[in-house]
Amino acid sequence: AARGIGAAAARIFAREGAKVAIADILDDEGKKTESKIRELGGEATYYHLDVTVEDNWRSVMDQVESSYSKLDILVNNAGGTFAAPFLETDEKGWTALHRANLLHVLLCTHRVAGAMVDAGLGGSIVNVTSIEAHRAAPRYAAYAAAKAGVANFTRTAALELAEHGIRVNAVAPDLTRTEALEALAGPGGPSRWGRIVPLGRAGTPEEVGGAVVFLASDLSSYVTGETIHVD
Repeated sequence: AARGIGAAAARIFAREGAKVAIADILDDEGKKTESKIRELGGEATYYHLDVTVEDNWRSVMDQVESSYSKLDILVNNAGGTFAAPFLETDEKGWTALHRANLLHVLLCTHRVAGAMVDAGLGGSIVNVTSIEAHRAAPRYAAYAAAKAGVANFTRTAALELAEHGIRVNAVAPDLTRTEALEALAGPGGPSRWGRIVPLGRAGTPEEVGGAVVFLASDLSSYVTGETIHVD
């Protein structure tokens, strides 16, 4: 939640009254997100976290559980990719994409859902996938496959955790004007987006964050196992 969709969601959660634990590997930007939320009167604490390292998760979760009275929402938002034709990639690259986009969702959900079950209070888990999980994605084959894995895991986890009062859903953004997308697209990006998007522009992190907060809240109390396309 240091930047992009995660930071936007964190700000909206805080505005709606949630106490927010911000986790990221980008310490300077994560602390800025924490400061912005506090300046607006919200409650937030930043934690350094590499989501792909299980021991790091255990350490952060211990801190979060000792600081917060309950843990009832998890947003799995971390991810990343690079463009390359499939035949020019190798196992090292696939493994990196798998760890960054699918493995961490399994690690985080396993740890946090276990805490939710132990508390007996239910909860909501929201996974951020991608439009690429639901269509062909030339030059992003391994990334799209990992995101499709998250979409399927969302449905399965929703069924397994329903008896504990835990809902599991996902959002699948299309073009969203984050720092990462702007760097990838270059200066000509906005004009291209205007031509290919019916609304004439890319979405904003706040628009995706709003869908995340909706799925975490009681406004979606009878929604589970679903993926909302924000596009």
